[in-house]
Amino acid sequence: MSINPDGRPPVTTSTTYDAPLLIGGELRPASGGGTFDVLNPATEEVIGRAADAGPEDMAAAIEAARTAFDTTTWSTDHAFRASCLRQLRDALQAHTEELRALTIAEVGAPHMFTTGPQLEGPVADLGWLADLVEAYDWVEDLGESEVMGVRSRRTTHREAIGVVGAITPWNFPNQINLAKIGPALAAGCTVVLKPAPDTPLIAAAVARIAAEETDIPAGVLGVVSSSDHGVGAQLTTDPRVDLVSFTGSTATGKKIMVAAAETLKKVFLELGGKSAAVVLDDADLNAACFMTALNACTHAGQGCALTTRLVVPRERYDEAVEAAKGAMAAFAPGDPTDPGTLCGPVISAVQRERVEGYIALAVEEGGTIEIGGGRPSGEGRSKGFWVEPTLISGLDNSARVAREEIFGPVLVVIPHDGDEDAIRIANDSPYGLSGAVWGTDPDRVEKVVAGIRTGTLGVNGGVWYGADVPFGGYKQSGIGREMGRQGFEEYLETKSVASPA
Repeated sequence: MSINPDGRPPVTTSTTYDAPLLIGGELRPASGGGTFDVLNPATEEVIGRAADAGPEDMAAAIEAARTAFDTTTWSTDHAFRASCLRQLRDALQAHTEELRALTIAEVGAPHMFTTGPQLEGPVADLGWLADLVEAYDWVEDLGESEVMGVRSRRTTHREAIGVVGAITPWNFPNQINLAKIGPALAAGCTVVLKPAPDTPLIAAAVARIAAEETDIPAGVLGVVSSSDHGVGAQLTTDPRVDLVSFTGSTATGKKIMVAAAETLKKVFLELGGKSAAVVLDDADLNAACFMTALNACTHAGQGCALTTRLVVPRERYDEAVEAAKGAMAAFAPGDPTDPGTLCGPVISAVQRERVEGYIALAVEEGGTIEIGGGRPSGEGRSKGFWVEPTLISGLDNSARVAREEIFGPVLVVIPHDGDEDAIRIANDSPYGLSGAVWGTDPDRVEKVVAGIRTGTLGVNGGVWYGADVPFGGYKQSGIGREMGRQGFEEYLETKSVASPA
């Protein structure tokens, strides 16, 4: 698949994409001239080459962002920011089919999800943010008060926090990149984005569109790709950066907290999950098992909020296993360009080996592989990073495959002994990101929802995802919220002002 030298994705595919850096409004190569290859996870073909930034490139991007924040009216001109966000939305929508093809090729994202959270959803959400900027109460009047004989009128002012360092993973790059860029820009911040090395091409395509087709000033948005994770780590230690917004593993999130402590910069962390779908004894068992299996296989299980523990009544355990097994049989991995595909490849050989290691561990721990457990065979599967949807039974919640985030199409079925026990199992995890509850008695469902300590929950198939819905987790699933009004306010400071009344 070929591309123009400035990073523009092609209308039609041919050879390879090239992805430059965006620094100070300029699309340019890495200062050392280096690049790294990007693979299509469904075919293992090289589909692009990304600029391989070094420390000097990241330093230049941070300096450009700092200068833009400190010397322009970007942070105070709310109407201009709203206009730029709508421009970016419209420009990205004009390139939807190009971006769709690139997302499918680079991420292995099934086509059906590019009509939602893999592309079209987060692009449209920029309009919601523009509306929020215009409607937001940037100054709040607290009225008058008298302290020690001095009567004053008090106000609070919400102001942009400053320069944001955004570090993003590879599983939903459009959604996560825009869920950081959008609110940060809406708040008046400037942003340096460091995308994952597995998916730099889509970030570069968005950068090119922002630079060439919007009025976003130079330096307000920077995009720096690198195969060196140390380049991204500069964002956590550089004193010119005011906030680090990170989505990824809990282990890396802990390292970011430690690194950011030296300069006391604010951190937003959206981390791992091991979410439970709790099925009560009065639930529609077949529907619950089908939807949980579907969720676990979505995008090959590569989502932090996907439900990967199916917690079912012990007396219906065998029935639940059979129902989930039948459902997973319907979700065999397929070509991500096919509109009917639900489960595509995992992102890389490294990720495939990780998933396969957990499947082997499940057997060592005494579990039974009910379906899957290997690599699919057949036409079109000799290349690519494929893993069969895998259902594991015979383990309890103490097993490592029930406690650790696998990030593959793997579902573990766990028995419970009543509502309280189900709540206990759901909460018996270092994580608390998402989950589901299935049942027909509203009072029982409400009690279980109240008892589960997690940031998002779907009840009987309800979908919580949306631009206006805050997303984040309890415990080791992170700090803060992304999306919604709360996600926007993560990028704001509060200033209290008093003047004589």
